[in-house]
Amino acid sequence: MGEVVVHGRAAGFAQEIIVGSHRLKTDEPVEAGGTDSGPSPYDLLLSALGSCTSMTLGMYARRKAWPLESVTVRLRHSRIHAFDCAECETKEGLLDRIERDIELAGTLTAEQRAKLLEIANKCPVHRTLVSEINIRTRLV
Repeated sequence: MGEVVVHGRAAGFAQEIIVGSHRLKTDEPVEAGGTDSGPSPYDLLLSALGSCTSMTLGMYARRKAWPLESVTVRLRHSRIHAFDCAECETKEGLLDRIERDIELAGTLTAEQRAKLLEIANKCPVHRTLVSEINIRTRLV
C-alpha cells in the first residue's frame, strides 16, 4: 500500500491529504471551529468503511453471478455509554458506535440478501476497525 501524506497549518483545522495522484481536503465543521472546507476526519473514516463495504458486496455478488444492481451504504458515528450496549464487552465509560445501513438493489432472494449482510462484516476495513490496532508514532 502507498503512503498517505497529510499537511496542514497549525492555525486551523483544514488539512490537505495526498494519496498518490489524488488530493483531498479535510476540516471540521464551522460549529466545531473549522471552516467546513472538507469532510471531517470521522466522515472520512465512515467513508472508508462505507466504500469498502459496497466494493466487497459488489465483488462477492459478481463472483456468484447474483443480480445485485447497486449498493447504498449510510453510516453514522456516535459516542454511547458502554452500559447501553448489550453486545459490547466494555461496560464502563463511553465507546464509539458506528451504525451502518445497507440498501441492496436488485432481484435478490432472501438467502442472497442474508449472505450479503454477513459478507458486509468481512470487508477489510470493517475487520480492521473491530480488531486490535497497533499504531506506531515517531517524530521525524
